[in-house]
Amino acid sequence: MADAFEVALIGRPNVGKSTLFNRLVGKRLALVDDTPGVTRDRRKGDGRIGDLEFTVVDTAGLEDADPGSLAGRMRAQTEEAVRNADLTLFMIDARVGVTPADEMFAAILRRTGRPVVLVANKAEGRGGMAGAMEGFELGLGDPVVLSAEHGEGLGDLRQAIEAHMRREPSAGEEGGEAVPAEADEEERDPDRPLQVAIIGRPNAGKSTLINTLIGEDRLLTGPEAGITRDSISIDWERGGRKFRLVDTAGMRRKSKIQEKLEKLSVGDSLRSIQFAEVVVLTIDATQPFDKQDLQLADLVEREGRAIVVALDKWDLVTDQQNRLRELREEADHALPQLGGLAVVAVSGLTGQGIDKLMTAIVKAYDTWNIRVSTAALNKWLERMLQDHPPPATSGRRLKLRYMTQSKARPPTFVAFCSRPEALPESYRRYLVNGLRERFDLAGIPIRLVLRKRDNPFADKD
Repeated sequence: MADAFEVALIGRPNVGKSTLFNRLVGKRLALVDDTPGVTRDRRKGDGRIGDLEFTVVDTAGLEDADPGSLAGRMRAQTEEAVRNADLTLFMIDARVGVTPADEMFAAILRRTGRPVVLVANKAEGRGGMAGAMEGFELGLGDPVVLSAEHGEGLGDLRQAIEAHMRREPSAGEEGGEAVPAEADEEERDPDRPLQVAIIGRPNAGKSTLINTLIGEDRLLTGPEAGITRDSISIDWERGGRKFRLVDTAGMRRKSKIQEKLEKLSVGDSLRSIQFAEVVVLTIDATQPFDKQDLQLADLVEREGRAIVVALDKWDLVTDQQNRLRELREEADHALPQLGGLAVVAVSGLTGQGIDKLMTAIVKAYDTWNIRVSTAALNKWLERMLQDHPPPATSGRRLKLRYMTQSKARPPTFVAFCSRPEALPESYRRYLVNGLRERFDLAGIPIRLVLRKRDNPFADKD
């Protein structure tokens, strides 16, 4: 099974990875014991569920440890397995439920953008189901509930793996124009609400804005800063489309956060960003683009979420037309990594700009899902290289040979280069800005990964 679909088993120590590995390969290849940390190295085997065949990789338990320690090196091995795998099965112990370590590693997996299936193991009996249901809060989709030791639930696991094996990475690459991505099962569900998180500094008007959107005083508001503590989600429908709006606690600079309750509230807000598809950064138009506003926008970009800026309290601004033009120019200057960012003037108090805000949210979501055909990408790359060839470093010209889009949400492109490490950051920005302009990717994060193709003749005499 040299080129078989590769499935990596990861999770905390002692969640049953090696037991499931042995079950899938049909042999006791991996040591199994109740002591955490038995597995240290990656182990591969030929896995099978019925007539479905694949390569399965057993890994060491994930632990938060110093990189130089043994546990840290074991974790590095596991992370490498995730990078190389076609699919990751993230395992939790259903009898224990979701732990803080599970939450931390789930967040890391979401940021990688790699395909993940959540597996709640040890779910035999009534005691395991309650813990398995906690898996929904990890934001990795519906958990596959099973018992590796007793062989229960393998049929559901087979369906989950087979669904990823059938996915076409080049879907949408016909023609030459950008089309919506169809990489995720979730996205194809028309009943699934669009997840929108409303974030910002304290007293920026987030709760008032949501109340105006839904047309009722659903959230407590007032002149005091910091009224909202928990992240509150509200299901709402507009124009036949479903939304889930999440109001979050105001986030101040880390140095100003002292109370334990505020720390918990901010942590809840950060999780809301991770679970969101579109983030609305609400900014007080009378005090726009404070340092904290820019840091929040940068955080959303690093999380890879679509973003829209809402300039709230716009009813208090004079000379609105000129002021809006100035603030849009300021946004482009202060946040070049989000060039063309949608900046919408709104008033949560009067309802001004609400329609434009919703239009911007939907457009940002659609752009975030765009997938560009490989043919169109390489035709564009050829023109970019003709206009400005890569610079020579150490007397050698860099060569960019090929580009493809590896995923959407956010759009991620892979370029194959003769010496990726030598490509200047300025030329990388030139390519990213070109992608943004040519394929209408304004205002969303773009990922550009440089890879070196192995020389097929390197080991030949």
